[in-house]
Amino acid sequence: MSATRGAGPAPTLRDVAEVAGVSFKTVSNVLNDHPQVRASTRERVMAAVEQLGYRPNLAARNLRRGRSGVIGLAVPELGQAFFAQLADVVIRTAKEQGLVVLVEQTGGDRERELEVLRSPRLSLTDGLLLAPLGLTAQDAGDLEPGVPLVVLGEPLFGAGVDHVTMRHEDAARAATQHLLSLGRRRVLLLGAHAGEVGSVAALRHAGYASALAGAGAPLDPALVVPVETWDRPSGARAMAQALDAGVRMDAVFAMNDDLALGALRTLQERGRSVPRDVALVGFDDVADGRFAYPSLTTVQPGIREVARLAVGFLQERVEHAASMPSVGRVVAPDFRLVVRESTGA
Repeated sequence: MSATRGAGPAPTLRDVAEVAGVSFKTVSNVLNDHPQVRASTRERVMAAVEQLGYRPNLAARNLRRGRSGVIGLAVPELGQAFFAQLADVVIRTAKEQGLVVLVEQTGGDRERELEVLRSPRLSLTDGLLLAPLGLTAQDAGDLEPGVPLVVLGEPLFGAGVDHVTMRHEDAARAATQHLLSLGRRRVLLLGAHAGEVGSVAALRHAGYASALAGAGAPLDPALVVPVETWDRPSGARAMAQALDAGVRMDAVFAMNDDLALGALRTLQERGRSVPRDVALVGFDDVADGRFAYPSLTTVQPGIREVARLAVGFLQERVEHAASMPSVGRVVAPDFRLVVRESTGA
């Protein structure tokens, strides 16, 4: 047979089987990831698939499996650069697996996050990726999600729920140590959340404090600036208030890049040179930081690996629910400090 991509009617499974020299059933086993197919046979079938340009009918396949081929993603706010970037990477990763992503915004509000987890709309999806801000461990203990769930964040849920998080404390410590290595001694922390325990803000605060203590630098309460909402306007306002209050600083660790970019604007408006007068580090490595002037030194927290692991964990929970362990997995990809102009690169 000499069928080629784009010639004649769309190729079928039987066409693939004929080109590969195997049975129709073998082709079906390969395309459905059956574990008991020899590697050489799998390679021959996939070569035939590529040669013919065969594209499986995902809708029909999912229907046979009792699945929709759709997963949900609930994030606080797509207007925040990090969550927009996270959604983009998750969608691209899911597409590679033949999955469609439905995105929902919760505003980081506890009631909206609970509503998403209880919504009948969950039945339209095979599973949910959730990035919560408002939920508590007590909330999670009272919930039984109706579909497989993977949490993008710190451990909240118990049995059967996987969590893909970040090395918040270690990364914040590394960012602060970088500033201290430049000879800066009065490092302002921008974005603290007073009283929180185990949250992202609390973990990054702990990393900052640990670095200062290790270097014998001052733990001055005036250098810890609370900011409730981690966006650019809030970062700009908080930095203005710190300057107006006469807070002395020679460096800033902002808990995310949006805060850092807002702070950068205020520092420049007030005649403070970055990095000569104030060195600045953010967290998240959002695209805008590369194009700011000066470009922003930041923590790259492994967002592509977060998306890959989260989508993979969810697929495993969907496809192998009966055999999956009841204990949820908690993983945190490695991070990287990206040094740019805002700290003198």
